[in-house]
Formats: sequence, C-alpha cells, structure tokens
Amino acid sequence: MAESSSSGLTFKLHPLVIVNISDHYSRVKSQMHPPITNTATTTTTPPPNNGAEGAVETAPSSSSSSALASSPRVFGCVIGVQRGRTVEIFNSFELLYDPATHSLDRAFLEKKQELYKKVFPHFYILGWYSTGTDAQESDMNIHKALMDINESPVYVLLNPLINPAQKDLPITIYESELHVIDGIPQLIFVSSSYTIETVEAERISVDHVAHLKPSDGGSAATQLAAHLTGIHSAIKMLNSRIRVLHHYLLAMQKGDIPCENSLLRQVSSLLRRLPAIESGKFQDDFLMEYNDTLLITSLAVLTNCSSTMNELVDKFNTAYDRHTRRGGRTTFF
Repeated sequence: MAESSSSGLTFKLHPLVIVNISDHYSRVKSQMHPPITNTATTTTTPPPNNGAEGAVETAPSSSSSSALASSPRVFGCVIGVQRGRTVEIFNSFELLYDPATHSLDRAFLEKKQELYKKVFPHFYILGWYSTGTDAQESDMNIHKALMDINESPVYVLLNPLINPAQKDLPITIYESELHVIDGIPQLIFVSSSYTIETVEAERISVDHVAHLKPSDGGSAATQLAAHLTGIHSAIKMLNSRIRVLHHYLLAMQKGDIPCENSLLRQVSSLLRRLPAIESGKFQDDFLMEYNDTLLITSLAVLTNCSSTMNELVDKFNTAYDRHTRRGGRTTFF
C-alpha cells in the first residue's frame, strides 16, 4: 500500500459521519456481545440428544472466547458533494454485508440511494466506510463493486481500538490508484489527508452538548471549569502546532531540509488567518465592539437601578400613605 495519494483532491469530513460510524459499530457490537446475566451462567441438565450444545452453553470453548475478543466490522456508504478538486463528505448510511461472498446487498443499496436522493437531491454516493485497524484485501472487492456508481470511490476507515497515546482522530480516508506491481496493473489503496469541516447546525449541536449539565448534578462552576479547561487545551494545541511550523520554517531557511513550495503555500494560507489581530481594522472593530459592550452593560446597570428605585418609592408611598391616613397628612410622592 502506498503511503499517500497523488490525486491532489482535498477531502473535508463532517463530524456527523464520524458519529454515525461510531454509533453503527457500538450498536452492532452490543448486539453481538450482550451483557452476561447471572441466569446465563447457571448449569442445566442437557437433553439426551443435544449433549454437545449443552456443553457449549455452560463451558464456552476457546474458539468462542476468541470470537468475543474480536471486534465486528460494519459497512455503509458515505454521501456528499464534489466541487472541482474538493470532496466534502456530509453524511452516511448503513449497508447490509454478506461475509460469505464479501459483497454488499445491491438491492438494499439502491433502495437507500433512492430514498436519500429524495431528501438530499444534491448529495451523491462518494464511497463507503468500514471499521478496522487497516484495509484488508477483501475490501478491494467492495471497492470495485461501487465503481459503477462512482468511478473513483473513497474508503473511510474507522479504527475502533482505543489508543490513549494517539492525539489524531482514528479515521483514515483511502483512494484507489492503479499501480504496476510485478508487471501487472493492480488497484491498491492509498491514504489521503483530510480536514474536519462543520456547518452552523453542527457547531450549535456540539456547543449544546458541551454545555449540558452533568448527570451527577454538577454545579455551574463545575461546568465553567470544564469549559475553560477545554478552551485552554485548544489554545495549547494551537500553540504547539504553530511552534512546529516555526521550527519547520527555520530548518528550511537554514537548509537542513529541502524546500517544498506546496507546503510553503499551505503554511502561507494558514498564516494569513493569524495576523488579523495586528491589523488596524481589527483594532478598530475590537474597540467598537468593546465600547458597545460597555455601553450595553452601563444601560443594564442603570435600568436595574431605576427598577430598584421605583420599587423603593412604591414601598415608601405605600407606607407613608398608611401613616397619613392616621395623622391626616398628604403624600409628596
């Protein structure tokens, strides 16, 4: 398998796809390995003709233990749009897989494609997804079967194994390229880079989940601390990435590493987003927004003071009116 793709396509992956694949895998795994109850471990007297089956239920063999340890694989299609050299993956749906023939249920796929086409007329099938640590040889059969729908499908692979030391997402996007191996042209999977893209609805959903109250009844201070911790981690990550770029540019300037114009263009594109703080327009906009915020805060304080004063005057008038009724004096407020 090649290290990276040379197609030049830019892939944008939405969080909804990752959530769908993870949810699909979790449901299938929980259905295959349900929690063991106390009643399931009790031994029963096997029937006379089914002694072997009774032995399997009470004392599982080594093959069944290995089956429990193995992780199931799930399969589905990814849909989205392609604009020029940019491929944006928006959503996904599940597919039925036959492990005996290593193929997908084509009738089910066409039915799901027709239903999604009615709801999302601008979305097309861009490829398929699966779970596992690495692409397998049988995956190429599924990949070739989808080429009549999309001549160059993408393969999104989710690694379900948890690695605490890994900081990147366990998602790999593969493309297929034709390489000549031992004089025979063959299709192989090559990995491609991608970026996470979000729309307004996804950002609102993620923000809503981030601000949910903890189930253990945590206070608002706990939620604020967790929110500030997340912001601190994001800033720390951004600082470390900027330092990596800085060291890379210094090494390139000294001649320690070769100069690559494509990487320099990407670095330049990223740096154009950072110096907005140093521009005069940013300072003017920031001061204007800051003054507006101070003005709104002052108006809010004056409104609260006026409301408090009105309540105090009303209470004073009520109390003074009762006093004047007894003494025959008039009110002044």
